[in-house]
Formats: sequence, C-alpha cells, structure tokens
Amino acid sequence: MINQLLKSISFIFHPILMPLLGVLFYFSKSPRFIPIEIIQAKVVSLFILTILLPILLYYLLKSMGRVQSIYLNSTKERLLPLLLNGSIAILIVNRVLPPTEIIELYFFFVGILISTLACFFLALLNFKASIHMIGVSGVTMFYIALSIHFSINVNGTLALMFVLIGAIATSRLHLKAHTNVELLIGFFIGLLPQLILVNYWL
Repeated sequence: MINQLLKSISFIFHPILMPLLGVLFYFSKSPRFIPIEIIQAKVVSLFILTILLPILLYYLLKSMGRVQSIYLNSTKERLLPLLLNGSIAILIVNRVLPPTEIIELYFFFVGILISTLACFFLALLNFKASIHMIGVSGVTMFYIALSIHFSINVNGTLALMFVLIGAIATSRLHLKAHTNVELLIGFFIGLLPQLILVNYWL
C-alpha cells in the first residue's frame, strides 16, 4: 500500500506539471486586471507547450529508443529531453510571455530555463539531479515571491507545498531513483534561479 502511494506521488506530481501550476497560481492571485480572454489564451498556449508537446516528444523519443521511461532514469536519457525542454522555455519567453507583458511569469520561465540548462550540464557530467525536486522547489519559491510581491497571505498553500516537497523526496528515495545528494542538488537548482531572479521583478 505504502509502495503504491509513493509511486503515485512521483507520477501525479511529475515535474511536467509544475510550470502550469505556477501560471495558474499567478492568475488566481494577481490583483492586476487581466482580460479573461488573455488569461485563457496564455493558459491554453502554455498547456500545449509545457504538457502536451513534451508528452508527444517523449513518445517520439521512446519510439526511437532514446528514452525508456517518463522518469528518465539515466543521465544519457536526460540529455535530449532537457535540450528540448530548454528550447520550449526559450520559445515561451520569446513568444508567449515576453517581458513587456507579464513580467513575473516571464522571469518565472527564465528561471525554469536556467534550471533546465543547469540540470543538462550536470547530466553531461554524469550527475543525475532530481528533476522532480527542481520542479517543485522552483514553483514553491515562485509562490513565496508572489506572496511578498502582492502582499497576500498564502501560508496554507506554502505549507502544502513544503509537505509536497517532503513527500516527493520520500517517494524518490523509496523508489531508489535518487540519492540524498541528488535530491538536495535538485532542490537548490530549482530554488536558486527563482530566488536570484526575484531581484528583477519584485
């Protein structure tokens, strides 16, 4: 039972979902007036680019024998998917969320790009940082920054995110997908770019 629960946590809270969670949180908490048509267009575009497109690319890579599972268990498997995700992030910050529109989300995705590239370069060095931890820690830091930026109380959400960080870390350790060091490095690769980029928009 516990084994199935921990496996489910890794699957349900896959890092592919984290960017869209950050975007939805922003639109739900931002006090700025943004026309509903623009919100819908951004959310649909980002859903396609951050979820549907990576899933399609995964199945393409799997059919070519370049990856074996959605968890990208080896550093060799990670290289091409990380490059493709980095390219998607570049497309987003140039076309979907340019800095002249929604500055907070622009830097959120710049942070995601930096984290993705850092993970890629570590994979080149045969180090497998936890992408799960990169995703959840980056989004959590973005939530914290938004709560300060907009002067809103999101303590309940933040408490839930820290519980989620612990649950994901426990899941990845239980499944022997990562070591403590890989989880810790992943945590900081996700958190630090968002923390540093706060200086440009907070």
